[in-house]
Formats: sequence, structure tokens, C-alpha cells
Amino acid sequence: MNALQKKIGLHLLGWTLYIGYSILGYFLYTWRIEVLLLSLSQCVLHIVQVYVCYLLVFPLWLRYRHWLVLLSGILGTMVLYIILRYLLEQKLFLALFGFSNYSEGTALSYFFFDNIYWALPGIFIGAVVWAFEATIQKERENRSLKQEKVQAELAFLKTQINPHFLYNTLNYLYSLAYPVSDKLADAIIRLSDLMRYMLHESKDGKVELQKEVDYLHNYLEIYRLRFEDNFFVNFNIQGHVNGQRVPSLVLIPFVENALKHGVVDDASAPVTINLQLENDSLYFDVSNRINKNQKDQTTGIGLPNIRRRLELIYPGKYNLDVQEDGQHFKTMLKLQEI
Repeated sequence: MNALQKKIGLHLLGWTLYIGYSILGYFLYTWRIEVLLLSLSQCVLHIVQVYVCYLLVFPLWLRYRHWLVLLSGILGTMVLYIILRYLLEQKLFLALFGFSNYSEGTALSYFFFDNIYWALPGIFIGAVVWAFEATIQKERENRSLKQEKVQAELAFLKTQINPHFLYNTLNYLYSLAYPVSDKLADAIIRLSDLMRYMLHESKDGKVELQKEVDYLHNYLEIYRLRFEDNFFVNFNIQGHVNGQRVPSLVLIPFVENALKHGVVDDASAPVTINLQLENDSLYFDVSNRINKNQKDQTTGIGLPNIRRRLELIYPGKYNLDVQEDGQHFKTMLKLQEI
């Protein structure tokens, strides 16, 4: 049984118990059909209320975090309950069974204010159900994150390389390459810088934005070796890079994806990389023409993984938009409060 089936089963069990309790008085104290129908009517209306709150009101409040949204949703649910009860018990029951809940001539104002009280249980039950499931879901996510952290640490330990050995080896290769080829020697130095940056650690997982930009420049220069003069990438920076901090390697996946799956040797359709800094926000977009001859069908950057990382670091403070029309591919990232 999957999670959805289990949830549906628990909801059905809960409503069965609730309806059974609500109509228990019908069997214990009276056999009047009117009481049974009115009890069932209340159950149906409360069920509608619960799912309006559970699926709409409280999720919207969680998304926008504004009490006005919550208050509007609760008041709207009350009004919905009152309208449905009036149509069901005052109109439909009267037409089908010849009776209504409130006596004929009851003022609409009295009906409205009297039913504010009766509307509260459905809202309360909806809040309890939503809060309970939200708590369970949060606990599951926390357990999942802990497991992922443990797995990541194990994977890191399995693949860990002594950085001093790596740097010493690259420096030795540089000393051998320098007399032979300036390009090769420069490429080794840039590769050394890339590896040093990738192995850099900080307490909060962030680095200076300038280092991230330098990493992008080194990456592009190494990639350029494959195409020499037929490598067309425009990297534009607007604003001042002066001490801002960003998560390490947060920008490179978009550039890597554009170079891997895009056209980089056509001067008429260069890969365009734009980095803009405005106040405390960062705007980063990468666009490329899609390479139809690309044989590598791997997804590259893995957008779900990037979104998950951004959600953990910048919850509610980032926007990632992806556009594709079959000919061009573009990613647009905005980070707030960097």
C-alpha cells in the first residue's frame, strides 16, 4: 500500500467514525427521520468545510505567510457553510421531504449569525487534520535529510582525494608542460584552480561571489581549448562584485548545461551568460541554441536537484525559470538577500 492509499484509508476511517458518532443519538434517543437527515446534512457540510480548509485555506496561508490570507479563508469557509446549509436544509429538504431545519419566516440575519457557531467545528477539524499531516510530513522530510546527509558523507569519504597530492601532481605537470606549450601549461594552472575551488570548504557552504565568477572564467577558458578560435560565448557582468557571498558551485551547472547541450561554435548564435547585481539581489541567466547533433542525452544539470538545493538555502527567496521552444534553451535564476 502506497502513501496515498494509506492516507485515503485513514481519511475514510476517520469520517466513518465521525459520521457514526454524529448519528448515534438518532438510534439512542429518537427514530425521527428528520433528525437523521439533519445529522447527515451536518456531517456532509463539515466534510466540505474540512477539505476546503485542508486543501486550500491552510496551504495558501503556509505559502504566503500572511494572516490576512488565513482570516479571509476562514471567513470564506464560514460563508460557504452558511450558504450550503441554507440551500440544503431550508430549500432542498423542504422540497423533497416537506420539512426544514429552521421554522418558516426565520430572518436571514438570524440564520446567518446563528450558523457562525455551527460552522466552527468543520474549520477546527480541518485545522487539526492539516496540522497533524503537516507535522508528520515535516518529520519525514527531516528524517530524509538526515539520511541523505549520512549518505553524502559516506560518498564523500569513499571518493576523497588528498588535495596536497593533487596540487603537487598538477604543479609537476605544469613544470613539464611550460617549456613545451604555453597553452598546455596555462590549462594545467586553470585546472589546478578549478580543483582547488571545488575542494574548498566553508562553515556555511558559501564563498565570495568573485571566486564563483573566477571559477566560471577558468571553466570557460579550459572549454575553449577544444574549439580554439571557434568558441563563441559572451559572459557579461553588470553591477559590482564586492564581497557578496553565494553557495559554492551554484552558477556553474547552468553554464555546464549550455556548453554541453548547446551550440558553441556558431558566431551568429553565441551562448550568452549574463550576471547582474542589483541592491542585494543576483540575476543570472544563460541561453543557448540547442545542438540537434548532440549524442549525449543525459540531463546534465539535474534541475530537480538544483531546485532542492536552492529551496534549502534560499526558501522563498529565489526564483528559477526555465524556457525551451525546441530551438533555444534558457535558464533564469534570481537570488535575494545574497
